[in-house]
Amino acid sequence: MGNQDPSTNNIKKDKISPTVYIVFVSLLLDLLAFTMILPLLPSLLEHYQRNDDSGLYQWLLNKISYFQKIIGAPDQYSSVLFGGFLGSMFSFLQFIASPILGGISDVKGRKVVMIGCLVGISLSYILWALSKNLVLFIIARFIGGLCKGNVSLSMAIISDASSVKTRGIGMALVGIAFSLGFIIGPLIGAIFAMSTSKTNGEWFVAPAMFAFFLSFLDLIFFVIFFQESLPKEKRAKDVWRSLQNAKALIDLRDLFGFRPVRNIKDGDLIKLRKLGLTYFIYLFIYSGLEFTLTFLTHHTFQYNSMQQGWMFFSIGLVMAIIQGSYVRRLPPNKITSTAINGLWIIIPSFICVGIARKLWTLYLGLLLFAVSTALVVPCMMTMASLYGSPQEKGTVMGIFRSLGALARALGPILASVSFWGLGSTTTYLAGAFALLWPVLLLKNSV
Repeated sequence: MGNQDPSTNNIKKDKISPTVYIVFVSLLLDLLAFTMILPLLPSLLEHYQRNDDSGLYQWLLNKISYFQKIIGAPDQYSSVLFGGFLGSMFSFLQFIASPILGGISDVKGRKVVMIGCLVGISLSYILWALSKNLVLFIIARFIGGLCKGNVSLSMAIISDASSVKTRGIGMALVGIAFSLGFIIGPLIGAIFAMSTSKTNGEWFVAPAMFAFFLSFLDLIFFVIFFQESLPKEKRAKDVWRSLQNAKALIDLRDLFGFRPVRNIKDGDLIKLRKLGLTYFIYLFIYSGLEFTLTFLTHHTFQYNSMQQGWMFFSIGLVMAIIQGSYVRRLPPNKITSTAINGLWIIIPSFICVGIARKLWTLYLGLLLFAVSTALVVPCMMTMASLYGSPQEKGTVMGIFRSLGALARALGPILASVSFWGLGSTTTYLAGAFALLWPVLLLKNSV
């Protein structure tokens, strides 16, 4: 591996480059660290509500108390609103930073920019471990969001190191890394929290430091084993022009209009725009409801961190089984119908979760949730990859990733406001009704 030139990648032989597996391991380590916080967030925000010595939590609480009295929102849901703000902030920063970091990497190379991202992510976990107050925790999440361009950079590296025939396998490995991360990461975080909560008031230090350990291991692994995938002769020459191209992934008119995709027939462009709009609407509604799931189980079913971890483990396991045994074997003529069926399934999923007052109803909703998630996103991404010339496949996929990041930036805060003001049942039932829009939009566009 040490003497191999990843720019050649054995493309003529259509072999998978070792670079792809290096990226897989790096991304898996990153996602294990990243997902550890998911089951901890409700308890973490309640911890700051009780122990924040910066005064920020109380100041924010005073600012919203007036509206809280008007709409009659219960006090215990204030952490949901703050959590939605943090989740949206993180995704919005990722939406802004990822295209810019990608543009810089087109000129300076992938490795140096990726190392910068991994250093920043490690720093964010150190700050999390030190965050005795809400201010430091928000700063940690802010830095983490700005540096989360490593996911898009990973996909760019896979594109660099793959042929047209092997690129799909590389992207499938990215999906596997996400599934494994969401299976194992939350469980690790919950185990650490449960094992330290009774003996240490600042119980989050242990999971935060373990997340730092994983991120630092990722950094060392990447520095040692990764060789630059974008040789100098293939790099863009002008940083400013590269950043101008990245601007198209931030400008909403360019983004939803797919304007950077130029070599495409007018009819295909119309279909691509409809598919992009469907994907955005779906993720916008879905991500908001997904984000509030931990708060729902925490407040309605009194789930502790360990139970939250097992919940994510079960969801991720079902997703991995379906994706590994069914989705990856789908013939091309079944991709669209599978995506549509997945969109139909998510509707009763959120109805069950919204009305759940007994565990069996919740479990049924979560099972449907996992099945739908396993089907929809990979199938829609595969549909998107069919559009554009071979030279513009990366552009099309980059726009879809930006649409997803924007949806995840807006969804959590809107759903959290609704959860806080209207309650969980109304929020989930309204979301289920709204999810009719993307399924009908996709069905009518094919």
